[in-house]
Amino acid sequence: MQMLHNQMIPMRDGIHLATDIYLPQGLEGPFPVVIERTPYDKSKPSRSEKQLDGQHISREQMAARFTAQGFAAIFQDCRGRYSSEGVFIKYTAEGEDGFDTLAWIVKQPWCNGKVGSMGLSYAAHTQLAMACLSPPGLCSMVLDSGGFANAYQCGIRQGGAFELKQATWAWRQAKESPAALADPQIREALEQEDIHHWFSRMPWQPGQSPLRHVPEYETYVLDQWAQGTFGSYWKKPGIYAEGHYERLPDIPVLFMSSWYDAYVSSTLANYAAFHNSSTRPQHLIMGPWLHGDRNISHSGDVEFGPNATFDGQVAKDWLSCRLDWFERSLKPASKILPASVSVFLMGGGSGAMDENGRLQHGGRWLHSSQWPLPGSQSQSLYLNVQRQLHPTSPTEADAHLDYYADPAEPVPTIGGALTSGAPVFVGGAFDQRERPDFFGTRGDNSPLAERSDVLSFQTEPLSEDLIVAGAVQIELWIDSDAPDTDFTAKLVDVYPPSADYPEGFAMNITDGIRRCRYRDSWEQPALMTPGERVKVLIEPFATCNLFKQGHRVRLDIASSNFPHFDVNPNSGEAEGQALRPQTAHNRVHLSRDFASRLILSVLPASAVPDC
Repeated sequence: MQMLHNQMIPMRDGIHLATDIYLPQGLEGPFPVVIERTPYDKSKPSRSEKQLDGQHISREQMAARFTAQGFAAIFQDCRGRYSSEGVFIKYTAEGEDGFDTLAWIVKQPWCNGKVGSMGLSYAAHTQLAMACLSPPGLCSMVLDSGGFANAYQCGIRQGGAFELKQATWAWRQAKESPAALADPQIREALEQEDIHHWFSRMPWQPGQSPLRHVPEYETYVLDQWAQGTFGSYWKKPGIYAEGHYERLPDIPVLFMSSWYDAYVSSTLANYAAFHNSSTRPQHLIMGPWLHGDRNISHSGDVEFGPNATFDGQVAKDWLSCRLDWFERSLKPASKILPASVSVFLMGGGSGAMDENGRLQHGGRWLHSSQWPLPGSQSQSLYLNVQRQLHPTSPTEADAHLDYYADPAEPVPTIGGALTSGAPVFVGGAFDQRERPDFFGTRGDNSPLAERSDVLSFQTEPLSEDLIVAGAVQIELWIDSDAPDTDFTAKLVDVYPPSADYPEGFAMNITDGIRRCRYRDSWEQPALMTPGERVKVLIEPFATCNLFKQGHRVRLDIASSNFPHFDVNPNSGEAEGQALRPQTAHNRVHLSRDFASRLILSVLPASAVPDC
């Protein structure tokens, strides 16, 4: 193959982006093109390319496979990253830069006018951003664990709260900024920052953060933090595909994510948008993994079994899958496969501890032509004053449970559907205990459910298996003595005590949050009147889990999940400010007229073979 290294492609504002181009040799062109745009250095192997044996495939090895099959392969550094010119402002330039890049590509003599795009995480965000502008030549995409449907609701903020993975990501990536690479003193200053200490000093302010050494990184993070209201800031193509779906090209797309990924809701929303409007087949794959870890069969302290990996189960391997996808979607002699959905149903395992100390939760792949899966039904479980989840609505005229939410002592994050939190926090499935290796815990291994600022509600031991597959919602009637506060909800699969787990195992399945000032409107926040009874809706990510017979379904209600989300000071101050933090006295109503409930998408066992 022929390599054209660091070709500088011009953008509309005069900035040039460094691009490596690999062309087939010995084959007659012009060729279809496959491109990946990345902020993580086009010359290094992507973490997306980790094989089942743990080895990474280099960019050159990938290009060799693509060019051997008659594709031109292109890898590009995003604006302001590595060899590209310009200033990096996270997400917002990717639409126009992607458009301009494709406009340049289709004019080259070696391109036949057909372009496919691929990439994980940020490299998925770059794809959907440019797709919203209908760039010339775009004929196919592979969106892997990313692509913002609405970053205000998934990826940057969620339920009104700020996702603090943006802070840890910025601190790590600032070390690879042009300023840090050019000046060893800046990089060393960033390395010397104690990020754990800074997480104890939140919220950050201009010049008072570990990002102050690279001001453009500090600026964009603090802007994201402060922009609490859903306004024009959040409606740009790079982070708000929902507002631009009508402009999307009618093309086949392969969507992939996983139940413990940070982009579950974005992936499912984007899949639904393409599925409902496109004439071309759409494919969806949802595994049980952490972000992009498709060939690792465990998540946190939970093992899903050898059939949980992508390679050898869903397809031969991920690279071969994409080659086949682009062969079918970019070459006229091939035909795209019909629409398909492959989702991993977690659960059904022995519950024993394996040789690596992980809970054997198990699971298997389900295959369909659509999502939500056919046959799914809505089922409500009501919260009652006995701390039960019960299928019947409460009958008490006045019933409630109270707790105090102190922003100085937030409920700690123990795993979940998140990414990029290292070295402060991690995602995945864990027994919900205050282990000393999790940031912000009391370190005594006590159950989170025993905290005085957590309300736990659970079913009786299940008399039969329960399959939850799809959306999860929690409707709470609440009041507070604070002008603003948060309510969080966590769905938990509770294993009964066993020889390996004498106290059982409380496995987190999915969780969500709602900032009360946005209870009625994302565009027009309204503070609460102390004591006023209001309804809040919490929408955790969808999931797909089998709660086995003998297990319990549990719902934990609290007012913080830190450091996954920023802590609400309960004072009603502007987002990103906490000059007057106060403890909130929060109440959840559980009465006949103000019934709080958990709403699950349940799949009858008859709809799933061998269940």
